[in-house]
Amino acid sequence: MLKEFKEFALKGNVLDLAIGVIIGAAFGKIVSSLVSDIMMPLIGLLFPTKPDFTELVWNNVKYGNFIQTVIDFLIVAISIFIFVKLINGAKSKVVKEEEAVEETPEVDAKEELLKEIRDLLKK
Repeated sequence: MLKEFKEFALKGNVLDLAIGVIIGAAFGKIVSSLVSDIMMPLIGLLFPTKPDFTELVWNNVKYGNFIQTVIDFLIVAISIFIFVKLINGAKSKVVKEEEAVEETPEVDAKEELLKEIRDLLKK
């Protein structure tokens, strides 16, 4: 069982997933800071009061916090979507370049020898 777990944990997909989770958490903090420190104050310029939805309460139901979390999520989701789209575009360019390099046929040693014999016979 330990051997199976080791094989599972060391597969490329699991490592990629772990790296993705760590980067995603860090990216989430960046976007949360972007929302709370930059975007919400700019939105606040449009309204007479600070746009902090977390203070909205109705019969002890803190629906304002939920609204704020949804807004944060939407901004994070859009940011990650754009980031992944850019990365996939870069990957597709690299793959196309690799395919172009791979399309050049390799000349086998036997073929090269046969070509030399053919050229000699022509002379």
